[in-house]
Amino acid sequence: MVNAKDQQRIDVLGRWRDGALTIDEATALLGCSERTAWRLLRRFRAHGVDGIVHGNRGRPSPRRLASATRDRILELARTRYRGVNDTHLAELLAEDEGIVIGRSSLQRELRRARIGSTRRRRAPKYRSRRERMPQAGLLVQIDGSPHDWLESRGPRLTLVGAIDDATGAIVAATFAPVEDGRAYLTILARMCRDHGVPAAVYRDRSGIFAPTHPGGPLGDAGAQVGRAFAELGIASVAAASPQAKGRVERLWGTCQDRLVSELRLAAAADLDEANVVLVRFIARFNAQFTIPAVIATPAWRQSPATRELDRICAFRWPRVVGNDNTVRVEGAILQLPPTIARRGLTGRRGRARAASRQTRGGGWSTAPVGRCRTAWLPTPSGPSLADDEPRVTRPTTDRISERMT
Repeated sequence: MVNAKDQQRIDVLGRWRDGALTIDEATALLGCSERTAWRLLRRFRAHGVDGIVHGNRGRPSPRRLASATRDRILELARTRYRGVNDTHLAELLAEDEGIVIGRSSLQRELRRARIGSTRRRRAPKYRSRRERMPQAGLLVQIDGSPHDWLESRGPRLTLVGAIDDATGAIVAATFAPVEDGRAYLTILARMCRDHGVPAAVYRDRSGIFAPTHPGGPLGDAGAQVGRAFAELGIASVAAASPQAKGRVERLWGTCQDRLVSELRLAAAADLDEANVVLVRFIARFNAQFTIPAVIATPAWRQSPATRELDRICAFRWPRVVGNDNTVRVEGAILQLPPTIARRGLTGRRGRARAASRQTRGGGWSTAPVGRCRTAWLPTPSGPSLADDEPRVTRPTTDRISERMT
């Protein structure tokens, strides 16, 4: 089987053999080195036209993919693994199906069968990227991603997570109904238990982390998550744009591709099932994509004791304290214990002294807000109140009293 290139070579070699061309002219026309030209001429003289055609032409490759294996891969790509990108599909085939195939070979077979890619990448745009932190635990980026993670099999969920800036490892993540303070406090407690307390967090300008109108005496601690950051000694840095915290934003792109596929394969249909799949996904993600930090020694600080950490990361209600040392919760009146009055938090002079500190006691705290004080009360579903914590005193609030005690 002679093609056009072989025919051109045969013509040049024939004229060179007959003396019509010099060696320099022959190598220029053949587009090869002088050594290769002499080798082609020897083969042409010994075998004629058959010596110019490559010996493997027309023969099947000994490393070709078996037809049965190729058909199995295409069937899985159209059914069970439909919608999975090429690289992820190659990994799943090796781990779950025992079929080992390279990404490029798999991609070639899929395109030949007219199975397109699930992801279309945009043209790269240059951005001046900030260097990674040198130690793990120096900076953690946190964010939430509302998305149709269950693909209409269940409720619409939000994935809230934290990624270490130095290593790119997911240090904590959870699915939640909405992106709120409870979800962030959950991943904060989980991160502190599993890794330690980071030096700083990089977050957006949502009111979940700090009041949208800053300037109050509490600063960022006027919000639930900001209060927990302050008590743990974590610096809270607000990003000016989504691109500034691009590491966690790119994580959502990976999760919305790979994690959605794994949720579909596991047939997850509710919040609990999604979180079970998420635990396995985080382990696989960290094993594959985490890189070592420049400085091997991590910067995570030791986490507080479990009881103290649970108290700090418990979601609480902020309520204004009246002059009679009471607060209102869901229409109920709670009387603050007398010990709080003895601490000097009532009256004009007491408010002035409290403005410079935040007094805590048994799972709740008080602090000034404007001309009033605010009490951070435990949620009804949280731990039971201690002896010196506020109690419901009116008989019309028996239901709330039972829930809170």
